Amino acid sequence: MPEPPVLSLRGISKRFGAVQALKDFDLDVHPGEVVALVGDNGAGKSTAVKSIAGVNPPDEGVITWEGKPVSINRPHDAQNLGIATVYQDLALCDNLDVVANLFLGRELRRFGVLDEVRMDQRARELLDTLSIRIPSVRIPVASLSGGQRQTVAIARSLIGAPKVVILDEPTAALGVEQTAEVLDLVERLREQGLGTILISHNMVDVMAVADRIAVMRLGRNNGFFDKRSTTTEEIISAITGATDSAVTRRQARKREQEEER
Repeated sequence: MPEPPVLSLRGISKRFGAVQALKDFDLDVHPGEVVALVGDNGAGKSTAVKSIAGVNPPDEGVITWEGKPVSINRPHDAQNLGIATVYQDLALCDNLDVVANLFLGRELRRFGVLDEVRMDQRARELLDTLSIRIPSVRIPVASLSGGQRQTVAIARSLIGAPKVVILDEPTAALGVEQTAEVLDLVERLREQGLGTILISHNMVDVMAVADRIAVMRLGRNNGFFDKRSTTTEEIISAITGATDSAVTRRQARKREQEEER
């Protein structure tokens, strides 16, 4: 029996004026599972992620956390539940060192002053746990490579001990070696029992680390695929809409009519 999902979305819809960004979107994330969320530009991936992260609360639908319905109306609600999001721009401060970036906004204090020793120790422990290789935790982030900066951003999201981590295009604009470092880190998140949502356009990366692939098209679900029993061609067909035809639409309409009965 697989573990029940830690995060579940059902019938999530979101509209911006005349634009229907999401329509009846469903998604499950289990502990220790990497779910890749893929789709063409404008498919609704960013809107779905922002609905989970509390940036753009959904207009309709139910979000369930550990089996209980919850409301996520702002980013703090998501963080308090245990959802951490690493956006594509990373939001790191180049002029600060690694420790300062890891604890930015969550600084540890002792007698009213910053506890530099404890933050330094916890930073080293966290990076060692994730097998992140950085010359020093006291060097400015500006001196790190793109891959190292990405791993620091991911490590920062783990400071609050989340149960679900959302990674938005973590390997975009990275070289081969740097991409390998980030993918290794994604696998370590799975080994630690975290549920991970990976947004990516790179199918090679997706097939390398994902357990399941959720395809979005025009704001809707367009297929769920188990990595062990699918091919890249099938996923690309779902992304591009090659599987969307008059026949498949008739079949979907018949299924909806049968469900209503």
